[in-house]
Amino acid sequence: MKRLILTRHAKSSWDDPLTPDHDRPLNERGKAAAADLGQWLASRGYVPDQVLCSDAVRTRKTFSGIAPALPGAPELELKPALYHAGPDVMLAVLRHATGDVVMMIGHNPGIAEFASRIVAQSPRNPEFSRYPTGATLVADFAIEDWKDIGFGMGTVDDFIVPREIVA
Repeated sequence: MKRLILTRHAKSSWDDPLTPDHDRPLNERGKAAAADLGQWLASRGYVPDQVLCSDAVRTRKTFSGIAPALPGAPELELKPALYHAGPDVMLAVLRHATGDVVMMIGHNPGIAEFASRIVAQSPRNPEFSRYPTGATLVADFAIEDWKDIGFGMGTVDDFIVPREIVA
């Protein structure tokens, strides 16, 4: 059994229009949402042993906000291929994962499509198809090794967007 925690980066800042997309940081709402997500994950025992993350500033900062709440949080593994990756690239990266519980942090529109394709049945949450900032899917897979993962194989365990988290 393998578990995937699939998170879209938290809300990023557009304060400086000259900042390249790759370098945009989180805004204050995004920082708070990342911390809330960390608490939510920890409270449910959704603790990754491997984190695969786009190398963009906003994805790295999202994990930095989540990590303090996680017991024994793993080190961040930056994956440049995940920056604005489509579903096929995300699947290829995931097939090289080694953890039992893998967190992947990426971007829309690819992460929304990946989320919808990786599970057999989507959660009933109306936000799932939009996959807004901070959206997090937890899905389980009846596989022994990530190299065996394919689209439509996941069973949804949980799904949340930050504004649904009650502090």
